[in-house]
Amino acid sequence: MTPDTAKESLNSMDGLAVTPITVTHPETVDINKIRLFREPAWQLRLTIEGDRSYTRVKVVRAAPLTHPDTHISMLEAKDEEVCLIVDPTVLDDGMRAIIKEELDRRYLTSLVQRVDSVRMEFGTSYWDVVTDRGPREFVIQNVTENLQWLGDFRLLLVDVDGNRFEIVNLTDLDKKSLSQIELVI
Repeated sequence: MTPDTAKESLNSMDGLAVTPITVTHPETVDINKIRLFREPAWQLRLTIEGDRSYTRVKVVRAAPLTHPDTHISMLEAKDEEVCLIVDPTVLDDGMRAIIKEELDRRYLTSLVQRVDSVRMEFGTSYWDVVTDRGPREFVIQNVTENLQWLGDFRLLLVDVDGNRFEIVNLTDLDKKSLSQIELVI
């Protein structure tokens, strides 16, 4: 085939243009018809009985601060919402266990018990703390975005790797810990 005939062949295919497949998700989902399961064992799947299946599903909190135990969103592989489970207690024990396991993995939070040191350099803070999971060192960039007040004395810290550290009650910390935190907030 010469370059000219190849070009003609491509031009004649203009009427046969490839159309992308668009995926639409159901507008409403009957929670009684969903099934969550692992197949294979490391992959979470969601099936809506009589409708469709999603082979890769993520479980996230739609309102993690205000409704951490309700309003659970099921996202498909492209992070588009498939359905929202407002009250997970209506699900069977097996699906509730899967949701809890997924949320615990996604939102793993270490509780800060003591702050040994905090060092600031060019808007980045370097933390050395003791948590309920042992001693940890982490880095927080842009404290104004990654340090969130969850109440009058409750503080959430998110490090550069997305790890979450929580100070449940600032007033429970020792004086040295409080003085270290004051350097940042």
